[in-house]
Amino acid sequence: MKIPRRNAKATSKHGINLLVYPVNRKEVGLVHVRVKKGHFQEFYDKKSTFLYYIVKGKGKFYLNRRPISAKATDIIVAPPRTKIYYFGNMDMILVTTPAWKPENEVHVRFIKKTKKI
Repeated sequence: MKIPRRNAKATSKHGINLLVYPVNRKEVGLVHVRVKKGHFQEFYDKKSTFLYYIVKGKGKFYLNRRPISAKATDIIVAPPRTKIYYFGNMDMILVTTPAWKPENEVHVRFIKKTKKI
């Protein structure tokens, strides 16, 4: 199966731009994430593991409020119920397993946009 870019749904939220690819599999989801400054929402997912592959750029992830520096070719893994937010200028591929569902995402808090990397 091939999924061309034109089939991906573009959306933005809390400082990030997303291209959601219609994989149409309950086992896995795939999103291209672009962030220029940060994802200004701390959240967690009740059921999905989030695997971020940093294609280019660098930044800092906060997993359960612990800082982790990230750069191109790194992978950041956040198991279910791990609180996530991040800052930086990065292009990333996000794989979720099982596939992300909106009802499983929990908002924790908004993050101030003045936060330093």
